[in-house]
Amino acid sequence: MNHSGIYEEEITGKAYDGALLKRFAGYVAPYRASIALVVLILPLVAACRLAQPWIIKLAIDGHIMTGKLTGLETIALAFLGILLIESLLSFLEVYLLQSVGQRVMSDMRSELYRHVMHLPVTWFDRVPVGSAVTRLTSDVEVLGEMFASGIITIIGDILLLIGIISVMLWMNLKLSLVTFSILPVLFYVAYVFRRRMRQSFREVRARLGSLNAFLNECISGISVIQTFNCERDEERRFSELNASYRDANMPVIFWDASLYAMVEALSSIAVALIIWYGGGEIVRGALTFGVLVAFIQYIEKFFSPIRDLSAKYSVMQGAMAAMERIFALLDTPALNPLSHSPLQSSSREGGKQGLLSPSGRELERGAERVGVRMEPGGTDPLQIPPLIEFRNVSFSYQEGNDILKEFNLSVNRGERVALVGESGGGKTTITRLLARLYEIERGNILINGNNIRDLSLDDVRRRIGVVLQDPCLFAGTIEFNICLGDEPARRRVRQAATAVGADRFIELLPNGYDEEVRERGNNFSVGEKQLISFARAVAFDPEILVLDEATASIDSASEQMIQEGIRGMMQGRTSLIIAHRLSTIQNADRIVTIHHGIKVEEGTHEELINAQGVYYKLHQLQFNGI
Repeated sequence: MNHSGIYEEEITGKAYDGALLKRFAGYVAPYRASIALVVLILPLVAACRLAQPWIIKLAIDGHIMTGKLTGLETIALAFLGILLIESLLSFLEVYLLQSVGQRVMSDMRSELYRHVMHLPVTWFDRVPVGSAVTRLTSDVEVLGEMFASGIITIIGDILLLIGIISVMLWMNLKLSLVTFSILPVLFYVAYVFRRRMRQSFREVRARLGSLNAFLNECISGISVIQTFNCERDEERRFSELNASYRDANMPVIFWDASLYAMVEALSSIAVALIIWYGGGEIVRGALTFGVLVAFIQYIEKFFSPIRDLSAKYSVMQGAMAAMERIFALLDTPALNPLSHSPLQSSSREGGKQGLLSPSGRELERGAERVGVRMEPGGTDPLQIPPLIEFRNVSFSYQEGNDILKEFNLSVNRGERVALVGESGGGKTTITRLLARLYEIERGNILINGNNIRDLSLDDVRRRIGVVLQDPCLFAGTIEFNICLGDEPARRRVRQAATAVGADRFIELLPNGYDEEVRERGNNFSVGEKQLISFARAVAFDPEILVLDEATASIDSASEQMIQEGIRGMMQGRTSLIIAHRLSTIQNADRIVTIHHGIKVEEGTHEELINAQGVYYKLHQLQFNGI
């Protein structure tokens, strides 16, 4: 496997913090009451911290330096009380912020998941699974870290800094100006480091997505890797991606450590300036010792939130990079299941009649060739449009390489039509276009005479049941995997399992239909998994049934067991059957041969054999080996 460039994600350009935060604020708005309470607490916490150096000054100048011990215990108790109040308020502040953070993360994950569920298949063709998972997990988690680090408390930090500056200016103007002479340097350092760290964090998030995408692919294909003895090659490639992720983190560590060190150095310089200038003022009698101690205390408290800001910068820049990726995903256009006007409504419980039908007589099949009798006074069969019709449909996954070329096909109600041809000839593409997993580029597809572009996705897909060659099972029970949580389908679970013969092995399990299904159905055989997927298609009672190599993974004994179930499943339904094993489709009403995206012939099995065309050659290759 060559992974060069496959997992690379685009590093977005300059983002505006204000725009991102304004959009993020929309997710925080439902919890404005908790945030408002935190905002009310912040000035109280700042006041408690401002009072502490002032109390120490009073104790030194009013009692310790004068030898007056009376009242000193009161000052000590007041200092202790303020510390206790600050601790309680800080606990409430942190609890509320982290609670809001967890709720906001939950809301964002839910919205991201809903959005991803409606993204077009083309997006999943382009974006690795690991990268998508990173957006929904790690990126959202970074926003939780932003709350955990107390990002809202920046307001309190700003209030504290303003308070400290005000008190220090009020206590001694000259000493304050000397102390604050280093602030321009501090602001410049913060500005430079902010720009550097943003780009570094973009790189980190992108490299993490690449690493997760690689891991997802390797774990999913572990049997192939081991079979072909590629473990060492994959270990080497993982080491390369892992090293890339490590190297991307190094600039972050460097700038974070540098910012912290610069703030520490500037803090020490500020204290040195206070001692140098303040000491001289004390010698000249222009300053009390208590004021000097209070200034040192205030300057420590002044640089404490700035030191925290170096860590908060790190978290904040990571959050900005994560927001860029999250909102970029949310801005990806999604498919709207109800984006088009539905036809007349019909409940799923109402059978096949209604939603895709121009009249209430849809079940009165109009073609003698499928053996349906018309009731007296019924619709003329010649006036009933085909249920499925492809008109001059062309489609390509890559521009300039058409998979289908001017493809035409009509399928009547109740008809069983098989699609055969070489691999990559466009058979599966036909079913994907029918289900609107991809949008057609040229031509039209009609369902019951209605252009599928004019139907909602929900209207189209609720009437199509698909069984794939590789069955997809989810963690949960067998019953859930058949009905997928749909209540009408749940009521038909056992009936559907019986129709395809799945009940024979399900009822032998210790928990029957409540038997747990492990990840990807690893506790069942391939044949059993396929039988469950057959039962799923029947349980949803589709009008159009698509079998895409549905029996390819079934052994001969299992295939024989479900043939009657398949025939029962097809009764009253229009069926499209894709098969390479021609023995499974000889009884189809019509066989369509596709070659390089073009329909080259169609007819019954006997008709195509007698024509000795492409189908005849395929049949000879399979059965005679020539």
